[in-house]
Amino acid sequence: MQSIKTLVSVASFAICLGAASMASAATIAPAGATFSAPGTISVSSPASFGLPVNCNINFTGTVAANGANASITGATVSGSNSLCNVPVLLGLPWTLSASSATAGSVSGVNFKIVSNCSSSPVAINISWNNATNTLSIPSAQTVGSCKITALSVNPSPAFTVTP
Repeated sequence: MQSIKTLVSVASFAICLGAASMASAATIAPAGATFSAPGTISVSSPASFGLPVNCNINFTGTVAANGANASITGATVSGSNSLCNVPVLLGLPWTLSASSATAGSVSGVNFKIVSNCSSSPVAINISWNNATNTLSIPSAQTVGSCKITALSVNPSPAFTVTP
């Protein structure tokens, strides 16, 4: 259960980090704001026998004072599946960067679901939609032996990413 929470948290952080990568070529507003980003995540891992487990996730963090990126400093994972209580995020904070108004990455992503998913942190790709205030992944993102198959979170306060 914690493994799934960790996986979900990792996925979410990865997405946020993706948004941070975007910030190197784009900026994230509101600059300097602390945020929460609730939503859903789906992760498959050896603990789930490779089957995706759907959970709720809520990332927390801070947008850099200059809007260049965002730092994901925590996440909580919950859900009806017992694996949603298993994930543990590793190596926080993760960095969300925006490369354009619609894409980015989250670097430093790693988590464990019963056991570590990866021996080292990875970067995952993210997608951003200003109109719906939604951060998601464009496709499944691999983190070692685990895979974030879906992620959709809505930051509050709402993020605006500009090139």
